[in-house]
Amino acid sequence: QVQLVETGGGLVQPGGSLRLSCDASGQPFSYYVMGWFRQAPGKEREFVSAISWSGGSSYYADSVKDRFTISRDNTKNTVYLQMDSLKPDDTAVYYCAAGRTVVGVTTDRPYQYWGQGTQVIVSS
Repeated sequence: QVQLVETGGGLVQPGGSLRLSCDASGQPFSYYVMGWFRQAPGKEREFVSAISWSGGSSYYADSVKDRFTISRDNTKNTVYLQMDSLKPDDTAVYYCAAGRTVVGVTTDRPYQYWGQGTQVIVSS
């Protein structure tokens, strides 16, 4: 079992920045590919970003490319999502997830464990 806890959400103005963190516990963190997903009100959950075990490969949805940056610190068992140039359309609950493969990493299929989510609101 892996437990995931997201923090860092909040209210931010358009054009602002937030950094989300996801702390993992329960099994060796470096075994897992880590992903971020989000779900806006009335919409399906969607892929945002993912990072491979060592951090050597990263993946982004087109909607966040060049604005969001994923990173991980395997010594701290933490994955981060730096979100810059935020837009109202980025408003959602953000979830981190852990899986064992990068196959299908932009879908929710490979992810075995999910956090409870952290709310991000982008509004003036």
